[in-house]
Amino acid sequence: MPRYRVTLTDEEREELEMITKKGTETARRFKFARALLLCDESEERKPWGTVQIAEALGITSRTIEHLKERFVTGGLPLALERKERETPPREIKFDGRFEAHLIALACSDPPEGRARWTVRLLADKAVELEYAPAVSHMSVQRILKKNNLSLT
Repeated sequence: MPRYRVTLTDEEREELEMITKKGTETARRFKFARALLLCDESEERKPWGTVQIAEALGITSRTIEHLKERFVTGGLPLALERKERETPPREIKFDGRFEAHLIALACSDPPEGRARWTVRLLADKAVELEYAPAVSHMSVQRILKKNNLSLT
């Protein structure tokens, strides 16, 4: 694993010291700021070893190495902040348009021969009307519950 040398400018050092003294930062940001200060190799400063920093801050030495790498390659903001997700945690299958169609269907008259809609009937009808390629009755139930709608 390549080693990265952290050399802080005076402005970066001041910003990191403010983060560690303010007391209003997240624990992650505080630890990373403290770790960067301890890794600083600029001028007469003697940096701590990666293992010593990891033990002192209660994080792994690998985390310290990754932090140093992010700082050297991307700068201070990238080192302290979490990376934005490129994709949502899961794909959205049913949008607001689908929900609106489903609610309108649930509020309409039930099919002939039925006293009321059931979640299974609604799921089948939504697929039949091509609101979605496939939908389970549990998805229909969750959408109705989320919108505080009852079929009884």
